[in-house]
Amino acid sequence: MKPQSRHPGRAEDIMRSLETALLDGSYPAGSRLPSERQLAEEFGVSRNTVREAIQRLEARSLLRVKAGAGVYATSHLRGGQSSPWNQLLSDHPALRQDILEFRRVLEGATAYFAAQRATEADKQKLRELLAELEAARIRGDMNAEASADARLHEAIALASHNVMFLHLQTSMISMLREHITVYGLGLRQQDAVVSDQLFLQHKNVCDMICAGRSEEARTAMQAHIDYARSRMLEQQEGNN
Repeated sequence: MKPQSRHPGRAEDIMRSLETALLDGSYPAGSRLPSERQLAEEFGVSRNTVREAIQRLEARSLLRVKAGAGVYATSHLRGGQSSPWNQLLSDHPALRQDILEFRRVLEGATAYFAAQRATEADKQKLRELLAELEAARIRGDMNAEASADARLHEAIALASHNVMFLHLQTSMISMLREHITVYGLGLRQQDAVVSDQLFLQHKNVCDMICAGRSEEARTAMQAHIDYARSRMLEQQEGNN
């Protein structure tokens, strides 16, 4: 029988604090947590108390302890059920419309809150991904461009620091990322003008977020989604 913690209330408190950090994206999937010693100093408790909190979260598959390597956040919290989205998007054009409508509302909101709450680290990440997006566009690597596009949208959601928006978006991220990547690639293959427009739209969104202009950030994101939707409709009409 497992011995009882000498400070069960404190272990519970630490566990809840770590849960919050996992929920709000402070520890993204795959990231390494501070050491037991660092966490013990941060929370003002013993290392045994921290260890018990970690063990509880590991039992729930929220953390993974790698011997000699540290403690890592898992993707369990964000994981959604896998589905053949690529085939569904291909077979059901109406589904693409539904996803774009959903993205317009959700991502408009995340851009709005990101402009209000993004930290300097968040802003730096957006700038790095925007630079990666531009570099891929310049060298004509559409696959890398579409991938950077999807990761930029993820970073904006993370910068919103709203647990529910973040959970909603990241719990569906496998579907959304595939939609952004596959559809973004399709749009870019239409012509170079589309690729240029998409980059300028992403840059405008990031500029508004980094400037703390929330209403403009939401409007810029919604305009980006509206542009993608209009191009999709043009593409469908051309195929009919």
